[in-house]
Amino acid sequence: MTTRNARFQQWESLLTNRNKRQRAGEFLVQGVRPISLAVERGWPVRTLIHDAGRPLSRWARELLAGARDAEHVAMAPELLAELGEKNEAPPELVAVVGMPEDDLNRIPIGEDFLGVVFDRPTNPGNVGSVIRSADAFGADGVVVTGHAADVYDPRAVRASTGSLFALPAVRTPSHHEVMEWVDRARRADGLPVVVVGTDERGECAVYDFDFTVPTLLLVGNETSGLSNGWRERCDHLVSIPMTGAASSLNAANAATAVLYEVARQRAAARRPGAATP
Repeated sequence: MTTRNARFQQWESLLTNRNKRQRAGEFLVQGVRPISLAVERGWPVRTLIHDAGRPLSRWARELLAGARDAEHVAMAPELLAELGEKNEAPPELVAVVGMPEDDLNRIPIGEDFLGVVFDRPTNPGNVGSVIRSADAFGADGVVVTGHAADVYDPRAVRASTGSLFALPAVRTPSHHEVMEWVDRARRADGLPVVVVGTDERGECAVYDFDFTVPTLLLVGNETSGLSNGWRERCDHLVSIPMTGAASSLNAANAATAVLYEVARQRAAARRPGAATP
């Protein structure tokens, strides 16, 4: 491909237009690890766009050879650069990947359940960072609720560093759908899922709360915190003790701190003879 034809313009629109991403049911992915994970985890890779102006790396050649169901498109480097990140060299490969359904049942709820809800985030980078941390610390999935930054925004995909393809991430309009899903698990499977919100005025410090039970962890909007709807559904609120001059933590950093504490407690509880944290 050497011209900015209609197909190129469609792909270009996926970078900035959420509505077009949603209508097409696809988004753009670049980077060795994210594309590799998308392929390894069985995501529907519809098109692989590669640089027509230079020899491809071994990774790119092997990926193209192995992705037989994907369409392969050779593109002029100056056009491929427009699908990549600004101020950086043109990517070697860009993948057009299909979106899965926003189905909460993609996230399993079991006896060791740990789910993360990010309520109305405005920053796509924070969305990707929370997905990355949730993946790193053993969560079963992430739910993004309300009017929020898009999980499939290129900035969110990039910030997740591939974890988006390893961990279910589901979008829902509000807290209602999430709580119906949790309540079904409580009734049908008898799982005592506890809904825990993070708040600077929490009832106890995060390290004083027992996270070894099935947990749905709530992280609020970067500016206003949790919505009233979510606050009303919280079983508990926990806080992150801080020292120094900082008045608060970035939402993604706060989520990471709590997720680390959850992972620490659960690892300690699994050790023979260990007391409950």
